[in-house]
Amino acid sequence: MNKLTRAAAAALLACAVALPAATAATAAPAPSPTTAATQDRPADRMRLPAPTGPYGVGSSVLHLVDRSRTDPWVPEADGRELMVTLHYPAARPATAPRAPGRPAPYSTPEEARLVLEAVQISDPASIRQVARARTHSAVDARPAPGRHPLVVLSPGFGMPRFTLTALAVDLASRGYVVASLDHAYESSGTSVPDGRTLTCVACTVMEESGWSKGSVVTGARAADTRFVLDRLTGPRPAWRYASSIDRNRIGMAGHSIGGASAATAMASDRRIDAGVNMDGTFWDAPPADGLGGRPFLLLGTDEFHRPGGEDTTWDTTWAALDGGKHWLTVDGADHLGFSDAPVLLGHFGLPGGALPADRAVAVTRAYVAAFFDAYLRDRDQPLLDGPDPAHPEVRFHRP
Repeated sequence: MNKLTRAAAAALLACAVALPAATAATAAPAPSPTTAATQDRPADRMRLPAPTGPYGVGSSVLHLVDRSRTDPWVPEADGRELMVTLHYPAARPATAPRAPGRPAPYSTPEEARLVLEAVQISDPASIRQVARARTHSAVDARPAPGRHPLVVLSPGFGMPRFTLTALAVDLASRGYVVASLDHAYESSGTSVPDGRTLTCVACTVMEESGWSKGSVVTGARAADTRFVLDRLTGPRPAWRYASSIDRNRIGMAGHSIGGASAATAMASDRRIDAGVNMDGTFWDAPPADGLGGRPFLLLGTDEFHRPGGEDTTWDTTWAALDGGKHWLTVDGADHLGFSDAPVLLGHFGLPGGALPADRAVAVTRAYVAAFFDAYLRDRDQPLLDGPDPAHPEVRFHRP
């Protein structure tokens, strides 16, 4: 498996390489003192794009441990640990701009430090800019009335769950409960409540194996998803507001190998009704009978993921999909453009893809939401029917 070409990928996370790829990239140079922040002012905090839906957004964090499984990367660990951030529609006064309550942080200071060190930024002021960023959501806000579809989000390999926050908060503002997962030892850094930080042991294992263990990642993440669904929708749920979840309407989306994991999870868990792969190479062959008629969206870079392109796993998987299926590519997007990376990199003046950050975020939000609205809410979505003048970067394929 070749490595990701984008310099932005090497700049964001030293180990977030793989998926998909071409020739090796050169890491972005360290920002000079004139581009890295040198003062700690509120105005310097990284700012995430505001959500677009009608709801306020609440946020809760769960620490879950599945002791029925051995962690594939650290077998001596006490089970498989998962950190889960839930974003959800929150009740708010009609005149309020957001749900009342304390704004939720984007990351912990240690998580921010580890991400920025991979970008060769280590000054304390810059770390505080990310650690003190807020997410347009309120901690443990009271949920909006009713039951809402659930969407599970799985990040790219080596990337923490908070790198899908812009998408998660937007989906929640549109009426979804969103569970973003940190898979143990697969991100640059995951803070757990007892003060430990789980770093990317899997990155070392994958590199030493020549990137041959992708199916170990997707299999573990599929099992993680099953466990989280059990803990959110089972008889004794782990989340205080679990009654807000409509357990009969569940979707999953992921970036890079997280998107490949969505298909693997669907193949093993019928509870997942619809899936999205954002620019991820597939590691597992789809079942011979497809996904049982369940819909799937392929959303990727035009450079690598058009039909007949470099990543042939999309052609193979497309042929096996047997439900409502959509294959879209985004002109000018790079591999990390489906995550928060354009916002994070842009804040520090680091190079990203050719597609501006605001467009990358807008396209990802619009098409992922349209897909889930169509298949989890049965709402007509003309955006999925063909090219749209508001999104000229998006190309439709029906091979």
